[in-house]
Amino acid sequence: MLRLPRRRLFTLGGAALVAGLPPASLAYPFTLGVASGDPLPTGVLLWTRLAPRPLEPAGGLPPVRYPVSWQVAEDSAFRRVVRSGDTVARPEYGHAVHLDVQGLRPGREYFYRFRSGGHLSPAGRTRTAPAKSASPASMRFAIASCQSYADGYYEAWRHLAAEDLDVVFFLGDYIYEGAITSAGGNRMDATLNLPDTFELETDTLDLYRMRYALYRTDPDLQAAHAAGPWVLTWDDHEVQDNYAAGVPRFPTTPDFPLRRADAYRAYWENQPLRPPRQPAGPDMSLYRRFRFGDLAHAYVLDTRQYRSDQACGDNLRAGCADRDDPSRTLLGAPQRDWLLDKLGRSEARWNLLAQQVMMAECRYGGPANRLDMDKWDGYAADRERILALAARMPGTVALSGDIHYNYAADLRLRPDRPAVAVELVGTSITSGGDGSESTPQLDMQLKHNPHLRLANAQRGYVRCELTRDRLRADFRVMSQVTRRGGTISTRASFVSERVEPGLVPA
Repeated sequence: MLRLPRRRLFTLGGAALVAGLPPASLAYPFTLGVASGDPLPTGVLLWTRLAPRPLEPAGGLPPVRYPVSWQVAEDSAFRRVVRSGDTVARPEYGHAVHLDVQGLRPGREYFYRFRSGGHLSPAGRTRTAPAKSASPASMRFAIASCQSYADGYYEAWRHLAAEDLDVVFFLGDYIYEGAITSAGGNRMDATLNLPDTFELETDTLDLYRMRYALYRTDPDLQAAHAAGPWVLTWDDHEVQDNYAAGVPRFPTTPDFPLRRADAYRAYWENQPLRPPRQPAGPDMSLYRRFRFGDLAHAYVLDTRQYRSDQACGDNLRAGCADRDDPSRTLLGAPQRDWLLDKLGRSEARWNLLAQQVMMAECRYGGPANRLDMDKWDGYAADRERILALAARMPGTVALSGDIHYNYAADLRLRPDRPAVAVELVGTSITSGGDGSESTPQLDMQLKHNPHLRLANAQRGYVRCELTRDRLRADFRVMSQVTRRGGTISTRASFVSERVEPGLVPA
């Protein structure tokens, strides 16, 4: 646990002392859309945040509370309302609303909306998880990650919103902390005219809140959130590139525990996460499990908050013996033991590890055969423990992001041994710009890593379908992201059998 100075704790909590009656009128406050997440068999978390002027500090609202009413219905016209009530948007939480709706039926589609100050929000669609005792025949989901606003348009989200999915796993880098020009970087949209504050690196609570607000004003991202429930975890850019637990990327970063506390608080405020996930200073428990009947269990991991510092100075290294130190950990002992315990006792047909960084060994070729110390390659002992257990658990699938490339990989305990699990690494939504079919680096990786079945540098997401015995993965890629009008296509499809893991072309 990181320690936060008492003066900062007082500052964070001070806003709670300011509250009063709302002004008589309120401009349209639902500019950031609506979202749902963390589906359970009888409940789901609903989210919105009031922000009449989203690119201003506090969303353009005074530090007072606003009443918000809500409805959940079985139909999109809201004729069959099954749950409704009132809540409050509080200034100390950026006027965010986190509503944990219970009493719903398992495996059902629902619609929801909010009302405040006489204004009605857009309607969102969500879906509860199947009952724990259910035996679903199939499940459709997608994985996505890395959506740098400044690197392109979010039209991949518009296509994903039309996929009719049960759930979306977002695997990190929801925001990026770096400067954005007034024209939105590669978007080159002069009509944006972003305030000068976006040219500052994000490192305070106000700036993190404004950065989330900018991202959530995008209509394609709003459409994807409104289309179904998301289950999210974070990676590094929600705080700072390549940070490790309490160690910043750059030694000159001042007051890093304060920055992490601000970043974690803004993350919780802006995501559909239940109140128990609310951070305490610079600490926030994010790893958790979701059950989709006996078909699949999903373990959502946090590979940033508890990890040992990257070995050998981070980045690509060859001959780094420190990475094999058994005391080094990517997950931290409590999270790793929790995962091994839950996974080892799972009775599900499939076990999904929804996490951030590439798990498969990935040598960067050439005589030195370099490995990336920021990935599981830098934490070999943790990986070996999990893969040793996966060898006894048919149907283990790692879902990963972070790297802005599509990879399909077989996971093996040793290079000359059969696969014990498979990994789907999803590319970015926009990070890295338009991308390309391949690169010289990817060609070299395919040559030096025979367990890689695909390496591709386009943008998009991975659409998956689980049946009782088979996983199918479709790598969906965009024609372009730096200009509007991008089209989507399926670059490659793979299947893997539950009892005989290994990705083969579909």
